[in-house]
Amino acid sequence: MTIPNYQQYQAIIFDLDGTLVDSMWLWKSIDVDFLKRFGLACPDDLQKNIEGMSLQETAKYFQNFFHIPMTKEQMIQCWNDMAYEKYRYEVTCKPGVKRFLQRLKKNQQKVAIATSNSPQLVQTVLHALQVEDYIDVIVTADEVAHGKPFPDVYLEAARRLELDVSQCLVFEDIIPGIMAAKKAGMKVIAIEDEYSNNMKEEKKKEACGYIVDYQDYLEQCEHI
Repeated sequence: MTIPNYQQYQAIIFDLDGTLVDSMWLWKSIDVDFLKRFGLACPDDLQKNIEGMSLQETAKYFQNFFHIPMTKEQMIQCWNDMAYEKYRYEVTCKPGVKRFLQRLKKNQQKVAIATSNSPQLVQTVLHALQVEDYIDVIVTADEVAHGKPFPDVYLEAARRLELDVSQCLVFEDIIPGIMAAKKAGMKVIAIEDEYSNNMKEEKKKEACGYIVDYQDYLEQCEHI
């Protein structure tokens, strides 16, 4: 299978965590620390169970499964507060991201982010990494009816970009995100991430292509 060439699309849509930035590592520690406040252990399968959910959906899951005595809004604010300093000072771009974004800007291709993260953390990390000027549209899962693996966040991104789904190419790092993009009718390329290494074969099977990083991808596109 030939990997889709980004130059053939009018817009590129990125997931954020694990796709555009290297941040998946911090969320398990946040879940562990958060649950510890209530004397609870973090189940080994928690991250898998909440993958792709919006923050509202995740907070509802915590209420139902762990019986956390907080409102959903209080939990979300707590998670944002716990993650803020890490997104500001510790999270980095995935390899090759800045060069890829510069290439897209030069080509006058639109760029969107479709994420389950919060607007606060998205803006924080984009500003910290000095890439916010490359992004035309940001859609978070809490702005639509359902998080990933439902297609809502990708359909909304295409609507805001004023493009048909066939004109958008997606990059994702986890299976729920890949399925969401596919359900939206978009071509999707899976990117390697340490967090989802155990899903590598499934990602290769479900996506239209698999890349190690964006530098690798740009080099591949030169030969397509």
